[in-house]
Amino acid sequence: MTDFDEDVVVVGSGFGGSVAALRLAEKGYRVQVYEAGRRFEDEDFARTSWNLRRYLWAPMLGCFGVQRIHRLPHVMILAGAGVGGGSLNYANTLYQPGSAFFQDPQWRGIAEWEPELAPHYATAKRMLGVVERYPHTGPVERIMAAAADDLGVGSTFRHAPVGVWFGKPGERTPDPFFGGDGPDRTGCTLCGNCMVGCRVGAKNTLMKNYLALAERRGVVVSPLRTVTEVRALAEGGFAVTTQRSGAWFRHARKKVTARQVVLAAGTWGTQQLLHRMKASGALPRVSDAVGRLTRTNSEALDGAVAVSVPEPLQLAHGIAITTSFHVDDRTHVENVRYGPGSNLMGALATVLVPGDRRLGARLRSLGTQILRSPVRQFRLGNLRRWSERGIIALVMQTADNSLTLSLRRRFGRLVMTSAQGHGEPNPSYLPQAHTAAAAIAARVEADGGVPAAARGSWPEVFGIPLTAHFLGGAVISASPADGVIDAYHRVWGHPGLHVVDGAAVPANPGVNPSLTITALAERALSYWPRRGEDDERPVQPAS
Repeated sequence: MTDFDEDVVVVGSGFGGSVAALRLAEKGYRVQVYEAGRRFEDEDFARTSWNLRRYLWAPMLGCFGVQRIHRLPHVMILAGAGVGGGSLNYANTLYQPGSAFFQDPQWRGIAEWEPELAPHYATAKRMLGVVERYPHTGPVERIMAAAADDLGVGSTFRHAPVGVWFGKPGERTPDPFFGGDGPDRTGCTLCGNCMVGCRVGAKNTLMKNYLALAERRGVVVSPLRTVTEVRALAEGGFAVTTQRSGAWFRHARKKVTARQVVLAAGTWGTQQLLHRMKASGALPRVSDAVGRLTRTNSEALDGAVAVSVPEPLQLAHGIAITTSFHVDDRTHVENVRYGPGSNLMGALATVLVPGDRRLGARLRSLGTQILRSPVRQFRLGNLRRWSERGIIALVMQTADNSLTLSLRRRFGRLVMTSAQGHGEPNPSYLPQAHTAAAAIAARVEADGGVPAAARGSWPEVFGIPLTAHFLGGAVISASPADGVIDAYHRVWGHPGLHVVDGAAVPANPGVNPSLTITALAERALSYWPRRGEDDERPVQPAS
């Protein structure tokens, strides 16, 4: 076949898909982007997380929001949904990982990654409008600095690099980033609801940069279209089938052909497609390594909460993440906040219990703490003004641990499941997170003048950690025996198919991965030839 409906179909519109859409359009390709989620204008986002239809992603129930939640036996995953992917509900935090990430054995010998990616990190920072240091210092920032001092690691404390237009609060400004080619922006009001969706227009989501510029260059973005199949055609190219997201009936299935396909549906979505297409025979040559080296960023979500609102601390005032410190050389702690009224995620929080015990012992510890002080525990667990009473501690590590994902049949359906993988066991809890949460709680209580306590999560009680940074499973590798894609992000055995999202990330970065996903995508797309020109990338060896 030489006549395709599209040059390139991009599946997903997050950090990888948006980069692909813009850079391929600049190189002259006809690009079609399919996004399972809906399109949001600033005013379309939920006012608080209690507006479930606009906040949660559960399309079969009529909820078309920005917050996806997935569960595996070994982890609960928080992810994004909508045109702009995870940028709609991420915390604007754009750290570059340390050298250990680039030296991970999985990809260390393939390229000199740190220097090679340096210019692409620079491009990503420019495109995402990174402010290298959060410019405000308030009570939460002082609490975090003091907690770091109390733990003896004050020298590691810093204000976070963030992707926000601060400008003048609430004031509309012509595009300040791209010489007028981008949308107008509004200065940040520090409302705290970055992760519910920025109704102000200050957050540098992908709709404010890559996607806005891509659509101006002719890229077509189709929302509420879920890709159900990517099939390799015998004569070359691929057939991509989509259907209406969340449809019980009238799926409105459509099929288009494309010379090349970019998978950028987020780690969960990309892995789902690769696993299913390999099993069905639609993509028969996908490596058996698919699902291996799935990473959780070795992550935990704990925190601290007061029994009542410590009014002088204004814990909900600011952007989502503003500071961080290192508990040790591989454990990174950030403060996280939601804005006033956005209390839904507090339902995941509970008593902090020791994670190095069996389930029965953890449940007994939970029950004992509740029975000893039921009134106190009720006040701590009350969702009323939860976001104004506490600080979430997001803890990440560069530890070499992983899961292996695969398909299993459940009630007649194929679903993804997990098992412990390469390296250290994927942790069910992090003692460093408990230490950090206790230090933060002590400072909240001391500075706020009201009792406070460290808090864990209900999934952690049952040995299931939470992660907001699900990565890997279709990783860069030197050969198909070791991973799913080559150094140019082409799928081994299907070189016209590309993985350009978090699924490609081969190691735990130990920091928020959005900037790294963007830089990797910039690098991958820089190697594509212009439309009609010769491809100078090495030909993959015959499988």
